[in-house]
Amino acid sequence: MKRRRIAIVLVLLMVMTTLVGCKKDGNLTKITLNEVAHSIFYAPQYVALELGYFKDEGLDVELVTGFGADKTMTAVLSGEAEIGFMGSESSIYVYNEGAEDYVVNFAQLTQRAGNFLVGREANEHFKWTDLQGKTIIGGRAGGMPQMVLEYILKKNGLDPTKDVSIIQNIDFGLTAEAFSSGTGDFTIEFEPAASALELEGKGSVLASLGVESGKVPYTAYSAKKSYIEKNPEIIQKFTNAIQKGMDYVNSHSPSEIAKVIKPQFKEIDDEKLEMIVQRYYDQGTWKDNTLFEEASFDLLQDILLHAGVVEKEAPYSDLVTTIYSSKAVEK
Repeated sequence: MKRRRIAIVLVLLMVMTTLVGCKKDGNLTKITLNEVAHSIFYAPQYVALELGYFKDEGLDVELVTGFGADKTMTAVLSGEAEIGFMGSESSIYVYNEGAEDYVVNFAQLTQRAGNFLVGREANEHFKWTDLQGKTIIGGRAGGMPQMVLEYILKKNGLDPTKDVSIIQNIDFGLTAEAFSSGTGDFTIEFEPAASALELEGKGSVLASLGVESGKVPYTAYSAKKSYIEKNPEIIQKFTNAIQKGMDYVNSHSPSEIAKVIKPQFKEIDDEKLEMIVQRYYDQGTWKDNTLFEEASFDLLQDILLHAGVVEKEAPYSDLVTTIYSSKAVEK
């Protein structure tokens, strides 16, 4: 009988220990983050995931890739994801359509475009005017990759509708494959696709759209207005974690950054991964804080207006909040 009691006590202790562990995990608030693409371009986000910055803030973040801003926005509006990571032009489209529970941007990540112009052959003396009369694999109409391309073409005296032919009906993520198969004279690619084309001998990076276009608020984190109002503490914790990721990439070498985010890109060899991080690092891709400033929002809307995808500007005060970013910087 005595042995039986001891056995029962031991079982109870084991159960209690297990429950304590579950309780610890249960203290983390689970949220879904839908990212527009899975790219080294977003290194600070992956640093935050790999170094446990989200968990330090009490968040258990499930990362889902939407493969396109339209799909990411749909996930946020439908409630499939609490937070979306995409170009903030999508929030302007939703707002201008009259949505009552529109999406608000609360933290900016990148300040330059992260894609590159890839040609079929290397050209040390490349000029954007070399695209005259050529076919380019571009992006979705109304998306940042496409609009930045058009912005650069106009900046260099080319009419996107007359002087070049832009292919826009290829799904995001399949453009490099299409280019490899012989479609187009040039293509606009994010990493690692741009470097992959080079290493496979099927293309050569000729120019950075991020350098050519200047500082543009390319990607930001957003959530429905109602969600932010009901969950300000979650938004704050999320922003704090992203700010820590920003601090890391701005205080460590490309080699160190590459090692941290390696688990997110296991299919890319170490040397290539570091090369890509270096490329983004050198062009000043990442801000040193997550503040989405009004001047950046104005520049974005100027690009949208020139692209003809919007007819009127949306108010910065409605679509952007800097409350959480300001507090994150102060921590």
